Amino acid sequence: MRFITLLLLTTLLLFGENILKIASYNVENLFDLQRSGYEYKEYIPYTKSNWNNRTYKLKLKNISKVIRDINADIIALQEIESLQALKDLRYQLKRDGLYYQYYKIASLKNTTIKVAILSKIPFQYTHEIAVTSSYKFRNILEVKFKIGKEDLYLFVNHWKSKAGPESMRIISAKKLIQRVKELGADKNIIALGDFNSHYEEYKTFRRKRKLNNTGGITGINHILNTIDYQENATNTHPDAYSFYNLWYDIPKNERYTYIYHGKREALDNILITKTLLDKKGLEYKIGSIHTLQKSYLFKGKNIYRWQTTRRHPRRHKGKGYSDHLPVIAEFTY
Repeated sequence: MRFITLLLLTTLLLFGENILKIASYNVENLFDLQRSGYEYKEYIPYTKSNWNNRTYKLKLKNISKVIRDINADIIALQEIESLQALKDLRYQLKRDGLYYQYYKIASLKNTTIKVAILSKIPFQYTHEIAVTSSYKFRNILEVKFKIGKEDLYLFVNHWKSKAGPESMRIISAKKLIQRVKELGADKNIIALGDFNSHYEEYKTFRRKRKLNNTGGITGINHILNTIDYQENATNTHPDAYSFYNLWYDIPKNERYTYIYHGKREALDNILITKTLLDKKGLEYKIGSIHTLQKSYLFKGKNIYRWQTTRRHPRRHKGKGYSDHLPVIAEFTY
């Protein structure tokens, strides 16, 4: 009997729980080499901008390096131009030793850039959520997985940049929370991506008249109900449809994915519903959220973004990665 007990304990210690690694990465303008008419000027292929076969391959190779170092089971991507660009990235990853069998891009609307997903795990379905009919708003990609015996819903977001006011990001937030309420409060839900919103946006944008056209209300904090969570992932929120922002799980100086004029911001977020904190089945691994901090992703005090010349027409140098850092979290099941 003692031998059997010891064997069971040893097995648990050796194998433990299954780990699911999920990440999000804004790759900064991964455009293909086909002319669609929706390109940014500097990404029209084979022009003076130097966006050509050589620079495209370098961009793919560099982004592949980052994604390989993340090595997530599921990775949400932002700023992918097309299915072709996603396939080319997937092919480059396969050549570099990382294979994602399953993939999807939100391509029902011809926005200039789109959200996408790469996964080692099969998904049960994908669905695009049309925020509005306007091309100013990118579709949200909904993906359902079966993890162990539980369902998991991922929502890949890329909200309007801060070239637009907060009211535009609120529109995306309302569409997302509407879908969450349709699914139900008891579901395992992760909303992730580039929200173009700091995890405490309601504090940072108050005095910015260009942004604050909503009387202090924000999409990420008020509509998605992240504002009232205390800085402890074990606390319970009274609102059934509240999200917990995983940034609160680590020290403040580590909460950033973007640097603007020397100031660190957490524009990329991973939000989870309370069912992923109930210590039953599929569960967020406390303390696991982090950004990829490889030295090659930095240049001095800045993130080593994809490099173009400052003079117009801008020309691609064939160096750099993205202006965002990837954010990563782990879950157990």
